[in-house]
Amino acid sequence: MDRPPELPITDEDWTHTPPAVRVVVVVLGQQVQALQGQVQALQGQVPPLQQQVEDLQAEVAKLRERLGQNSRNSSRPPSQDPPATPPRPPRPATGRRRGGQPGHRGHGRTPQPAGAVQRVVPVRPDTCATCGALLLGADPQPVCHQVTELPPVQPVVVEYQRHTLTCLACGTANQAPWPVAMPPGSFGPRAQATVGYLSGRLGLSQRDVQETMAALFHLALGLGTVPAVEQQVSAALAHPVQAAQTYVRQQPVNNVDETSWRESRVRIWLWINTTPAVTVFTLLAGRGAAQARQVLGADFAGIVGSDRYAAYNWLDPRRRALCWAHLERDFQALGERGGESARVGQALLEQSGQMFHRWYQVKAGTLSRADFQTQMAPIRTRVGALLRAGALVTHDKTRHTCANILKLEPALWTFVFVEGVEPTNNGAERPLRRAVLWRRKSFGTQSAAGSRFVERVLTAVTTLRQQRRDVLDYLTAACEASVQGLTSPSLLPVSPPGGAIA
Repeated sequence: MDRPPELPITDEDWTHTPPAVRVVVVVLGQQVQALQGQVQALQGQVPPLQQQVEDLQAEVAKLRERLGQNSRNSSRPPSQDPPATPPRPPRPATGRRRGGQPGHRGHGRTPQPAGAVQRVVPVRPDTCATCGALLLGADPQPVCHQVTELPPVQPVVVEYQRHTLTCLACGTANQAPWPVAMPPGSFGPRAQATVGYLSGRLGLSQRDVQETMAALFHLALGLGTVPAVEQQVSAALAHPVQAAQTYVRQQPVNNVDETSWRESRVRIWLWINTTPAVTVFTLLAGRGAAQARQVLGADFAGIVGSDRYAAYNWLDPRRRALCWAHLERDFQALGERGGESARVGQALLEQSGQMFHRWYQVKAGTLSRADFQTQMAPIRTRVGALLRAGALVTHDKTRHTCANILKLEPALWTFVFVEGVEPTNNGAERPLRRAVLWRRKSFGTQSAAGSRFVERVLTAVTTLRQQRRDVLDYLTAACEASVQGLTSPSLLPVSPPGGAIA
């Protein structure tokens, strides 16, 4: 038997080795080679122990971060914060007492003029408190106290009687046509508008609308009647809402956001794009780039205020305005990771605080736009440097977050240079929050027609409140116009808006 070349034995020693021992040596050598091959294969499949430990530590860090997510360091709303979430840090004490401060002008109820008073109850003393003599006359300037009360509401029932009269000359039966102003259903325009107001403005469920109409107005509605009346309101709002949609797409700045909705147990998305005077809601099947284009319009050429959601990435960053409230949550998340991430995150939060301090001065009129732009220059430089430093740290998530923000860097500062652009997306998030509360109470809609009602009534109510117009009066006028086959009143502003109402 030939000597295996890998054996450290000379030919002379191998020649003097007994044949039986040679066989054992060869077999053992083959077994050793096989075992070495298996070990090498396992080493190629299983990472070293140190690598396994590092992978597990990274996974634990990710899970801890997810477990620690709250409304301060992620996009989760405050209502979903776990009980262990630490409270927000208190504001520094000002040293002032609670309530109105000295010199503060009161806001008491203004007395109604004499023409608005329906009943006067005179209260006169009968006898003198000192001598008991009878008192006569009247005080020309009595002390007045007015009490406003609500009368019991009784619905007004109008019965239309259509007569058929026979002509005495030719015998033809002549039936009068129904009046143009007669509603086709069982309820008039103001009753329809009230149902729309209760659901679209106050966010009541259909059962709550039914109860409220009975309790406050003594008007009995069947549960199935509520959605039927809502559809009458929806039809009355169709034309003005379409005009409002065209209007917002022509404005130089739109703030856009979206939230989930339910239509017959199917998840859809409620989009909002808002301007200072008009806000439009739209329910769509998804929340991607195609839906964002549909909401804004294919030829939209203005600036979009939003968060960093990828559905808006088709827009040029110079036409975007990123929400700094969302960015602060990202920075807070960085600051809670420790190490390099924490140093970058805390420094970014400090720069954000300086930016907002100056922005509030601009809003208050104590800092001019030109001075604001000058003072923002070093903050912009510092934020850019910090983001670039964050894009080089070893923590994967921190590195990716900073790199992704840098891709949209021009959108960080749009509000500095463009009038009418805010540093946050609160203009869209505040009215959208009311829709979220409605969804949670009503569990969404059950049909496409119900979804159209939601779009239209939310658009009308939010827009009217932005323009400080009476919501119930407008809905009543719209329903009256619909009954008579006329065009409903416009939702577009006739004068500069008085300011948005959340």
